[in-house]
Amino acid sequence: MNLEDLIPTDEICARYRVESTFVSSLYESGLIEIITVEETEYVHCDEISEFERLWRLHYDLDINLEGLEAIQHLLEQVRKLQKQNLELKNRLGFYE
Repeated sequence: MNLEDLIPTDEICARYRVESTFVSSLYESGLIEIITVEETEYVHCDEISEFERLWRLHYDLDINLEGLEAIQHLLEQVRKLQKQNLELKNRLGFYE
């Protein structure tokens, strides 16, 4: 893993004006992944869009951590169903 692709959680907290406990809570709930390198915690740059979405839901819409977990679960189910739907459409197209 390249260190250039990692963003320190301290920098994320400063940029988004959130407490480190919010980032830690997201990690403990399994909503984002935190990587520790030499006692410094980082978030991979690919996870920033997910963090921003969760941040907006929490601070703009005042959704608590349990609500974020439920939303994440439901969105994952929707993605799986969309993928399954596309696969079924492709199989049906093969027979038409």
